[in-house]
Amino acid sequence: MYEKDNQYRNTGIFCFERARLFFVDKTNFIKEWWENRDVVTLITRPRRFGKTLNMSMLDCFFSNKYANRADLFEGLSIWQNETYRKLQGTYPVIFLSFAAVKAGNLEDAKTQIKQEIARLYEENRYLLEGNVLSDNERKIYNSTTIQMDDTMAQNALKTLSVWMERYYGKKVIILLDEYDTPMQEAYVQGYWDEFTSFVRSLFNASFKTNPYLERAIMTGITRVSKESIFSDLNNLQVITTTSDLYADCFGFTETEVFQALDEFGMGDKKDEIKKWYDGFTFGEHRDIYNPWSITNYLDKRKIYPYWASTSSNGLVSRLIRTSSADVKEKMEDLLNGQEIVVNFDEQIVYNQLDHNVNAIWSLLLASGYLKVKQVDYRGITREPWYTLDITNVETLSMFKSMFQDWFQNQDTNYGYFIKALIDGDLEAMNYYMNKVALATFSYFDVGSENGSDPEPERFYHGFVLGLIAERSGFYMIRSNRESGFGRYDIMMIPQERERYPAIIIEFKVCSRMKKETLEEAVRSALDQIAEKNYDAELLSQGISAERIRHYGFAFEGKKVLIGQDGIKSCLLYTSDAADDMQ
Repeated sequence: MYEKDNQYRNTGIFCFERARLFFVDKTNFIKEWWENRDVVTLITRPRRFGKTLNMSMLDCFFSNKYANRADLFEGLSIWQNETYRKLQGTYPVIFLSFAAVKAGNLEDAKTQIKQEIARLYEENRYLLEGNVLSDNERKIYNSTTIQMDDTMAQNALKTLSVWMERYYGKKVIILLDEYDTPMQEAYVQGYWDEFTSFVRSLFNASFKTNPYLERAIMTGITRVSKESIFSDLNNLQVITTTSDLYADCFGFTETEVFQALDEFGMGDKKDEIKKWYDGFTFGEHRDIYNPWSITNYLDKRKIYPYWASTSSNGLVSRLIRTSSADVKEKMEDLLNGQEIVVNFDEQIVYNQLDHNVNAIWSLLLASGYLKVKQVDYRGITREPWYTLDITNVETLSMFKSMFQDWFQNQDTNYGYFIKALIDGDLEAMNYYMNKVALATFSYFDVGSENGSDPEPERFYHGFVLGLIAERSGFYMIRSNRESGFGRYDIMMIPQERERYPAIIIEFKVCSRMKKETLEEAVRSALDQIAEKNYDAELLSQGISAERIRHYGFAFEGKKVLIGQDGIKSCLLYTSDAADDMQ
């Protein structure tokens, strides 16, 4: 339910105790989860989909710390059931979150987890009262601080469970929110193997070999592979975005959204809201809206990509930029409003993301950027093939912003480069593209100086997605498609053929083995366009040869040279030369 006039209408509230005044009733989740009787449940949902609020709701419902807080649930669906009214506030609950575990190195990550565990021990110091703990156990309790060793930390939740069960005479419920936040950081920062070894032992002690555990829930965005951190947990029930269980318990249904719009006097905005914020699918349940954007819209009454703008998307951006040609081609199809059909494993092995070409689809689906339209199980092994689409206008805007950000910072002058490309101003193209290279291409992007990167052209080719985002209203952008006797790198087919030229672009990375120069690489690119007859697709569409431009792009680290057919020479504007022209 919604209350229009209350002091807690801040859309950033994640505490059930406060959010009760501005709340869509999801308390049926309590009943569903409890009656499924799974010992350990892992639920994955995109960010800002109410995971933390639902975990706080479970804490308020089950924890004996809220034994006298029936007011939190009166009037909600769960309170209509007498069995659950009697269950409220009757269990010891351990509630912790890894949301803040974002460290640049292994030791800091472990310290941040130890800090969260130490906080739990501080909150439960009443266990030291009376005769619940022996003298030795008191010493262990008081030693459970941020300075504890790894082994003590890995066993700390199990140890706390022992004492809480002894104190209350009931097994404990453990709630772990944002379990995978440190996993992503460990992968990005390069300490994945060591960190997962630490976490695996922590999870094993807490959830597998813990006889004092009643139930447990973990939430996160991704389903990290069982082999990585859950290898010892055979009692784990995994609920992903393709599962039917709890499908309407996270996020807002269309009925809930439309009811809220009516209550706020904005019933005439339903079509626009549906176009922007609808589209998430959980299992067979369609028309799920993300709560963050809806609550912000109700508060500010303005269409804006609220959800899409709350994350840097750094990992996704990096994976797309360095992905295979096939992935880039499918991304173009998605951005052009088409569906794609791909096969992948929903489990994510972070340390294989750079090697498994299909892992990006699993990450995009789990993150909410893509939605499942259909799943087909093929062959004797029943492998799943997913039909995917971009979720809605808001997520489309996120992709476009991501691609533009690759080039459009204050130093790159990317917009000027696009204008020069369309106008055929070769000198300006070289100047601005080298400005782009200087400000945008990193050492990681372009490969090491010794040439150890086997496919450096992956990054250079990646800016085609920037072109899509920038000029998709005027051009149909295609890449790595067959035409003539080969596959071109980029083709730009104008929507208004009398106004804009058609463009074919071929990329070449200078061969260090052959000691190839930029000029030689440009010539090779232009020769390939002619020899492979890449014009064939454009000519078949009625575009005359005079309206087709050929560009060869040559790259050597951060140096770029662009050449065009019919122009015998072109100046080389390296990053140093570009600076000299300012």
